Amino acid sequence: MSGKLITFEGIEGSGKSTQIRLLSEYLESRKVGHLLTREPGGTRLGDQIRRHLLDAEEPGEIFPETELLLFLAVRAQHLREAVLPALDAGRVVLCDRYNDATLAYQGFGRGLPLTRIREIQRAAGIDRGPDLTLLLDMEVGPALERTRKRGDGAGGQSRFDREGEEFHRKVREGYLKIAESEPARVRRIDAARPINIVQGAIISIVNDFLDLGNTD
Repeated sequence: MSGKLITFEGIEGSGKSTQIRLLSEYLESRKVGHLLTREPGGTRLGDQIRRHLLDAEEPGEIFPETELLLFLAVRAQHLREAVLPALDAGRVVLCDRYNDATLAYQGFGRGLPLTRIREIQRAAGIDRGPDLTLLLDMEVGPALERTRKRGDGAGGQSRFDREGEEFHRKVREGYLKIAESEPARVRRIDAARPINIVQGAIISIVNDFLDLGNTD
């Protein structure tokens, strides 16, 4: 029996990494076999490329086309090495960012043609879509304030954290357009609410999607 691919999406500072970890802990408590992974990354090769893609101190400019191809190269490795084997084994895969992120960031954000991005993904055989996407959505200003606070801590800021507000507005608009075009797959969640409220909303959606029943 094939597993299910659940992806988490949203702009920087929307709380994806926290919420996907909390969902993983919840599924563990329900004894649901799953893989927790991320993009870019998820494999040894992908993690190496991730450092170059996200490191704010990386010298030199990464052109939009180069950035796109690097992200898709990571996905090709990640999909074949980690995601598809887990799905074939009947496991749930929780992925922090996936193909919607490419459309939102490199398409809407960088201005690369969406049709070209989709064509490349199809040609590379990496167009396997998510079964459910949880879009953690919030206004750009408060989200970026979160990233600034994060940058003051041990985690630091990524190259994308340091982009201007206009870039992040374009990315958010892209995500909202994707959600509007695929309402059955993409579930928008108000990420500006307290962490426990957001977590409860996610668990409710996932319980229904996986037919896990009531937790009481």
